[in-house]
Amino acid sequence: MTTTSPDGPFHGRPVIALLAIVALMLAAANLRGGLVVVGPLVVEIRAALDISASAFSLLTTLPLLCFGVMSICVPWLTRRWAPQWLTIAGLMVISLGVGLRLVDNYPLVILGTLLLGLAIAVLNVLIPGLVKAFFPRQVGLMTGLYSVTLSMGAGLGVYLAVPLLEQFGSWRYPVALWAILPLLCLLFWLPMLKVRGVGRPANPVRISLWRDTLAWSITFYMGLQSFYFYSMATWLPKILLENGLDAHDAGTATALINLVGIPFNLLMPILAAKMRSQRLLVLGTFIVSFAGLAGLWWQPAAAPLLWATLIGMGCGSALSLALSFFVLRSANTAQATALSAMAQSIGYLLAALGPVSLGLLRDVGGDWQWALMLMLALQLAQFTVGWSAARPINVVPDQDRN
Repeated sequence: MTTTSPDGPFHGRPVIALLAIVALMLAAANLRGGLVVVGPLVVEIRAALDISASAFSLLTTLPLLCFGVMSICVPWLTRRWAPQWLTIAGLMVISLGVGLRLVDNYPLVILGTLLLGLAIAVLNVLIPGLVKAFFPRQVGLMTGLYSVTLSMGAGLGVYLAVPLLEQFGSWRYPVALWAILPLLCLLFWLPMLKVRGVGRPANPVRISLWRDTLAWSITFYMGLQSFYFYSMATWLPKILLENGLDAHDAGTATALINLVGIPFNLLMPILAAKMRSQRLLVLGTFIVSFAGLAGLWWQPAAAPLLWATLIGMGCGSALSLALSFFVLRSANTAQATALSAMAQSIGYLLAALGPVSLGLLRDVGGDWQWALMLMLALQLAQFTVGWSAARPINVVPDQDRN
């Protein structure tokens, strides 16, 4: 996974460069839609499959566990197959996984969920490395576009679910959309197989970063921001409802988390790529996140839209910074992939604990005060590891240490 030119494989080739941008963005758009589309359709899907609420929850929690388990295997895969082939295979498996979630058989739905989670985990790790390989001079802009597309894909998955259900009279139509779209992406990825200098290395070397403190800082930053986002996305409506807001206002506030984060998804990587140290960005991200959580802890119903806006700004900024660190703190594409794999494997396992931990604290304490205090403490931890991750140095693989 190395480029033949410091300007990337598309230098002086604007048409194929545009095709590569579209291919990367379309792949990113398919990394969340097939997962989140089931959320608004919970009543219809539970009725069709005749399953309990806890059984349904596996459809959303299993993929996070797959992300954690599968991510660490991706560097091994890239030493055997070119990343373009792996991306194409991943898109096909996403389509198969979503397709299996259409049947009236719960074990097959679970199998489809596992396949979906495993395939998305592969692409989660591959795409930051491909961004560095395809566009080494534009990593900030391309990481920002990738982050925006990731968020918009999730937003479309949720936004289109109910209108398509009402239009066609079945929950299968909005779900089926996310089985078809990955196959359309293949039209743009097949030409990428001809791109030179981005294939499997001639002498693939295993890159290990487990002894590198910078890699661990980035890993925990990725994990804590994921813990933060998934916890807020899961429990913010409940927190607001229990503090006197109606369902409409609670839903509006929760939607703001994704919507407000989109411009920061784009802006943060562009700024990060122009700076040697990203500590000012880490600090700004911490301030808005901590302020939003502190307001939610202090007086949830006083200004719920303001608290949600600040939380959304923090979530969008932190995700983009984490993705930026993968490419800015690595010397080459292979290192970027190894760092992405390490950070996402541990990060998503940590993220899977978020909603469960907050729910347990709510049950034990009887309200959300202890849960939100935990989130405030973890923001301090996230700031600390982010401050370390923002240093203008690169990771050092274990085999390069004396």
